[in-house]
Amino acid sequence: MRLLAFSKRTLLEILRDPLTLFFGILFPSILILLLTAIQKNIPVSLFEINSLAPGITIFGLSFMTLFSANLISKDKESELLTRLYASPLTAIDFILGYTLPIIVIAVCQSIVCFILGIILGLTITINIIYCILFIIPLSIIFISLGLLFGSILNSKQVGGICGALLTNVTAWLSGIWFDLNLAGGWFKSLASFLPFYHAVELEKLVYLGLFNEIFIHLIWVLGYAIIITILAVILFLKQMKKD
Repeated sequence: MRLLAFSKRTLLEILRDPLTLFFGILFPSILILLLTAIQKNIPVSLFEINSLAPGITIFGLSFMTLFSANLISKDKESELLTRLYASPLTAIDFILGYTLPIIVIAVCQSIVCFILGIILGLTITINIIYCILFIIPLSIIFISLGLLFGSILNSKQVGGICGALLTNVTAWLSGIWFDLNLAGGWFKSLASFLPFYHAVELEKLVYLGLFNEIFIHLIWVLGYAIIITILAVILFLKQMKKD
């Protein structure tokens, strides 16, 4: 009951900001519309909807980091967390209370992207359902990053790092806009080391039904998710003891 109440409060706090609805739900859809329009006016296959829609769902997850980090940093600065620490809520209640509502937003975002993709010509297949389900573990990476940064940064710092920096890193080093093999060299190596590229490739392969090829990407994604989550929990608990 305590967890549900705190989760509800978290969800309402996020949705209270209209910018959340724009960047969390509508902005990825606007990108799909824009890039699809560009594709119609260029002679090469660059932004085909069958690969664009799954990729944009991952890019949209970068905003989940901003939401979670911004919320935690503001709760910390307003001393709300300090007051809540004296409540019956446990550390697990806090962590899940921040995580679960944002997973719901992430899933809704991916559903909107795929519905729009279908309208624009995305081939309808049962694998779309699997892509949406895979958004749940993939979103853990981004939400845990938010928990981590929100625990150590103030709200202004969160805006710069989780907003401008992370969204650009996710966009350019994930292979959403272009084939990273075209860049090659150190750029491809750096992208392959980070989880964003593997998350995008995993979504694309799941959509295509190539499940026998997803495991290398799944290992990278799960590895990052576990490491980042552990670090985020440690820092959050450290902040709790400090306060």
